[in-house]
Amino acid sequence: MTTDQLTKWDPSLTEQVMNVTRPFLKRYFRAEVRGLDHIPPGGALLVSNHSGGLFPMDVPILAAEYYAEHGYDRPLYTLSHDMLMVGPTGEFFRKIGYIKASHQNADAALRSGGLVVVFPGGDYDVYRPTFSENKIDFGGRTGYVKAALNAGVPIVPTVGIGGQETQIFLSRGTWLAKRLGPIAKLARTKIVPISFGFPFGLSLVVPPNIPLPAKIVMKVLPPIDIVAEFGEDPDIDEVDAHVRRVMQRALDELAAERRLPVLG
Repeated sequence: MTTDQLTKWDPSLTEQVMNVTRPFLKRYFRAEVRGLDHIPPGGALLVSNHSGGLFPMDVPILAAEYYAEHGYDRPLYTLSHDMLMVGPTGEFFRKIGYIKASHQNADAALRSGGLVVVFPGGDYDVYRPTFSENKIDFGGRTGYVKAALNAGVPIVPTVGIGGQETQIFLSRGTWLAKRLGPIAKLARTKIVPISFGFPFGLSLVVPPNIPLPAKIVMKVLPPIDIVAEFGEDPDIDEVDAHVRRVMQRALDELAAERRLPVLG
């Protein structure tokens, strides 16, 4: 690939979708995004923690507020799981900025001057247990640093809180995936997450519970110029540790503001 998915982005359709979803997100999740003024011109890689299990609200909330403030001249792309890009809904998601997660697609989108959202922790992060909901943990994945370096763009750390309160996440279920053996391999998954929510109670991915109306706050942090801060040949692990440290500090600050789960 490469640019063919980028040309699918439809600013007119995206605006229509944002006009519908933003009022709902503002009311139901009392969505708030801070620091949008930190987004630099040109290509940039927005690196975020991922929350909400089967129904993560990070991208819808971030996109709705980004477009409301910056307009529709510059696309916000999201590197997405293969499953989102197939079937009858695949074309719709491509038109509103979702692109298949790959180094080639990330590079093409960043070099085109677009903003690219990546969740390095992926499903490992989005299903983290509730007791560690405010921990930045990418599961050791550092490919995002290489993606930013290859495209010559800054990393923009972004954190969100509240998504892991939309239900009670009990376990990633890595042990269950191992016990399922060939079945888990067929589904190409190393986790079988276990959660508890409304209206079905206990859920192993299915049946899907309805997200509780937890207040979700996201915060965009100042960009990190990797070369300026770490030199022409940076240590990838050192950069990753710095990014996670900056994000953890910001997430701790957001957590300190919250008084009650769900209510915020």
